[in-house]
Amino acid sequence: MRILTMVLSLCFVASAFSQNYKFGKVSKEELEETVCSIDSTANAAYLYKYRKSYFEYIQGEGFVLKTEIQERIKLYNQEGFDYATEQIRLYKGHGGSEEKVSQIKAYTYNLENGKIIESKLNKSDIFKSKASKYTNEVKFTMPNLKPSSVIEYKYEISSPFLSNVDEFIFQHNIPVKKLEARFDVPEYFNFKVNIKGFLSVVPKVENERGSITFNNKTRTSSGQGLSAVTRTNYSTSKVDFNKQVNTYSLENVPALRDEPYVNSINNYRSSVKYELSYTKFPNATIETYSTTWEDVVKRVYKSSSFGEELKKTAYFQKDIDALISSVSDPAERVVLIFDFVKSQVKWNGYYGFYADDVRKAYKDHVGNSGDINLMLTAMLRHAGLNANPVLVSTRTHGIPLFPTREGFNYVVTWVKLPDGSVTLLDATNKYSVPNVLPFRVLNWQGRIVAKNGGSGLIDLYPKTKSKNAMNMMVKIDEEGTLEGSFRSVRTNHRALSFRNSYNGADKDAYLEKLENRYNGIEISDYEVKNDKELLKPIIESYKFVKESQADIIGDKMYFSPLFYLKTSENPFKLEKREFPIDFGYPSITSHRVTINIPDGYKIESIPEAAAIRLPDNLGSFQFKILSRGNTIQVSVTSQINESIISPIHYEALKEYFNTFIRKEAEQIVLTKA
Repeated sequence: MRILTMVLSLCFVASAFSQNYKFGKVSKEELEETVCSIDSTANAAYLYKYRKSYFEYIQGEGFVLKTEIQERIKLYNQEGFDYATEQIRLYKGHGGSEEKVSQIKAYTYNLENGKIIESKLNKSDIFKSKASKYTNEVKFTMPNLKPSSVIEYKYEISSPFLSNVDEFIFQHNIPVKKLEARFDVPEYFNFKVNIKGFLSVVPKVENERGSITFNNKTRTSSGQGLSAVTRTNYSTSKVDFNKQVNTYSLENVPALRDEPYVNSINNYRSSVKYELSYTKFPNATIETYSTTWEDVVKRVYKSSSFGEELKKTAYFQKDIDALISSVSDPAERVVLIFDFVKSQVKWNGYYGFYADDVRKAYKDHVGNSGDINLMLTAMLRHAGLNANPVLVSTRTHGIPLFPTREGFNYVVTWVKLPDGSVTLLDATNKYSVPNVLPFRVLNWQGRIVAKNGGSGLIDLYPKTKSKNAMNMMVKIDEEGTLEGSFRSVRTNHRALSFRNSYNGADKDAYLEKLENRYNGIEISDYEVKNDKELLKPIIESYKFVKESQADIIGDKMYFSPLFYLKTSENPFKLEKREFPIDFGYPSITSHRVTINIPDGYKIESIPEAAAIRLPDNLGSFQFKILSRGNTIQVSVTSQINESIISPIHYEALKEYFNTFIRKEAEQIVLTKA
């Protein structure tokens, strides 16, 4: 990725579109283009992307936040159709306040017999749904899509939430040929600017005059009695104010494509976030908003859907008292209550750190992540334990770099035992165990919300390594067919991942998928132990037959010592990487293989032993191989010791993978005796 060498053009955004970018003015040249001129590998590209956000005063209501969107996208092939669906997120608040979208207009353009044909989006194809308690979603997919289509849509969002200005995003998964953006801010609002990403984008800032016109109505009366006359007088008055105008104009912005082992590519996407710091209206005092993490935490804690929910105990008190009545050990109480919540309340799939209603979730046995883990925290406190909720941003949500409530979208539970040990819990996953959080939660640091709104940071990445120890005993025959037994032992996150995919799955379908993963291996006597015993490791075993595991040339036989289990592809292919490598958790993967060679053959050569270490003890790889008579014993161990590796070690990590992939691919050579 060559972000730093991209060609950017910064200029003032005109108040009206140029002819080429007016809505509906799609050209034949745009439709005839078969390959993106700035990225030949792109499946789609933004030909034009426009956004304007501004504040509009509505008499009787006050200021509202308006956002105008227009986007024109070229689809170069069928894979580009993924970009023909628009999803609009709309926030909801207390008391029925909510964002609304209006004036949706959308067309698909195709070139047929030299003529531009328009296909209009029907209103019946626009769908509104509830995404969560606090968000709605409006979604539509463009009609009549074809490779080479151009789609274009525009709409307007009206929001009563003046502090919630959506992020201005300048870099996308597809290239952008032309981008214009504008943000108008009246003098009554003071925003701080948070810039993110490797692409430095600076707005052009100018001051303009704005005004608010008030329509006034007064009534006057003259005369008395039956001769009295009432007149209605209409007048207008105007208030002038200053406004700051921030404009952006970019051209030929390359795509920001996802890479392996990135927690969220959005963390590195070029963008600007305007965060409301304070408001100062005429004849009013200054009102401050979230400017520090302490402010954010206090506001969250004071919410009736957070701090107040932690205080409710009546709905569970009888059940929890009975559960722990005979248990005094704090660690045992934690496990009992944790397992109780997992068994009683099912996660509905909704993220959130606020609770919808903990009592209702307990009664109905279903709730969002806020319901479940705030309930868990309250129960642990009731049991006399030092427990607090931890605000979290999930991996796909990004890292909350700046103080903002929108930076978090999840909550887990923190418990400190009398011996000083700390445990993290998430009861949304019924296969989770203490200190083994779901992978979606392993994202840098969380923020503890203590009683009365105090806060602190907690590392979400685990320190204990997750293991997958594989043992295989095999015999290879003179035709290269492999027959033997396989056994693996998985712990911690490796065990959690296995249980998530195995438990609840159709066992025949699961086995078929496993056989297909290894290109037609025939598996028998398949068995899994401890799939429900969560504190024990997962043990998987089976017998198998797999053909064509050796190349036979003349009187010689060649095969890899790990056979179908060898790593064959390096996930790190870029020459340079600017993002941290995020594995999620430290891990150890080991293979122990005992190979019995076919009768009539002898060992001609085996690979040499090898050992590799990453700098700063970040990881290691060991390859050992021994031969005794007709038996070969192979031991291969690779481990990553840190959850996150800095990009300064990318070249070393890439070479590390290359080296052990080459080593695992080295051949054992047999020859006929």
